[in-house]
Amino acid sequence: MRTLLVLILWCLLFVLCWPLAIVILFLFPLIWLILLPFRIVGFTLNLVFKVIGAILLFPFRVVKAI
Repeated sequence: MRTLLVLILWCLLFVLCWPLAIVILFLFPLIWLILLPFRIVGFTLNLVFKVIGAILLFPFRVVKAI
């Protein structure tokens, strides 16, 4: 649904101001490539915190199971 909304908004922008729409079409992949390392770091940190939380909470789960 979000993709359809983005496509409709981009078509509307293309009709209203086509040079801006073409610039956005070329800049979007570049911006995505620039932001990709930050997404990877965020994903990695999220996994690290989940592992640390699981390690810290493991003794409580063992006691609860007993």
